[in-house]
Amino acid sequence: MAEINPGLRPLEGEDPEIEEGAESPVVEVDGAEMYEHFRFVADKGQALLRVDKFLVERLQKSSRNRVQQAAEAGCILVNGRAVKSNYRVKPLDVVQVVMDRPRYECEIIAQDIPLDIVYEDSTVLVVNKPAGLVVHPGHGNYSGTLVNALAWHFRNTPDYDVNDPRLGLVHRIDKDTSGLLVVAKTPEAKTDLGRQFFNKTTRREYNALVWGVPSPAKGRIEGNIGRSLRDRLQMDVFPAGGDYGKPAVTHYEVMEDFGPVSLVKCVLETGRTHQIRAHMRHIGHPLFSDARYGGDKILRGNTSGKYTAFVNNCFEVCPRQALHARTLGFRHPATGEEMDFEAPMPEDMQALIDKWRKLAAGE
Repeated sequence: MAEINPGLRPLEGEDPEIEEGAESPVVEVDGAEMYEHFRFVADKGQALLRVDKFLVERLQKSSRNRVQQAAEAGCILVNGRAVKSNYRVKPLDVVQVVMDRPRYECEIIAQDIPLDIVYEDSTVLVVNKPAGLVVHPGHGNYSGTLVNALAWHFRNTPDYDVNDPRLGLVHRIDKDTSGLLVVAKTPEAKTDLGRQFFNKTTRREYNALVWGVPSPAKGRIEGNIGRSLRDRLQMDVFPAGGDYGKPAVTHYEVMEDFGPVSLVKCVLETGRTHQIRAHMRHIGHPLFSDARYGGDKILRGNTSGKYTAFVNNCFEVCPRQALHARTLGFRHPATGEEMDFEAPMPEDMQALIDKWRKLAAGE
């Protein structure tokens, strides 16, 4: 059996690329999407036994301490509900080990990958993730991730175990989205920050370049987000209040109008998989260069050869969805101080915006 190697708590924040979890069954726990790593059904004659002992007997490479850490992080379920390590397994109980990342069969390896650290103290770390960097190992991405980089950064910090689900990243963004993420360095910090994300008291603002100009210029998008019924690699928007998908709300505001495209600010009220990308496409304004949601085609403007060449050059300048997690604010879990951070526009998006700005100005 593989070793229990829990990674992240299920909290508000955009999920990683959903195809990374294609091989792991998905279950919902308290409204959060989790991936099943192990599942056991107790025999009819099962004597009462602590769940940590029950799992250690069945997971050959896992220590009791590791199982207990997973239970503390809410990663051990019995009959669909999270339990503590002292829960006593009964006959026919269904015991699951779940995590908010897909299952993989290897330990997290520390890798010397550069980190753009915006802030760090003994409790939290804020990092500016570049586009193209996967947040954590998963199906098809077993190394070269942000978590591998964090393992290297904390390699000489005895109290930080990258495999401990009580520590680490509190939320996530897509591989090809750039911007700010917060990392908890203590269990208390992760619990507190997790509560802030759950209660929607954090402050997060994204910048996106989208096709067309949304009207009205400032608005609210509401609609459940769930996996597409046509394409499992996409998320679709479904009726708010319906049975399918999860409630999602995005607030947007047009910052600059370039004609065929516009720069918008998006503020998340919820944090669902691909929320901004799916919501903006839903209202007819997919993100520029977003291949998964149709933004990698010329959707606005004229048909002249000159304009076509210009747009194709823009796709080359920013060959990923034009989305950046620009700001992040939260209450410091130890001091109570309100903290706000801002990550400058990455070079590829800035160059893209400059090109459209010049075109709009007739330069």
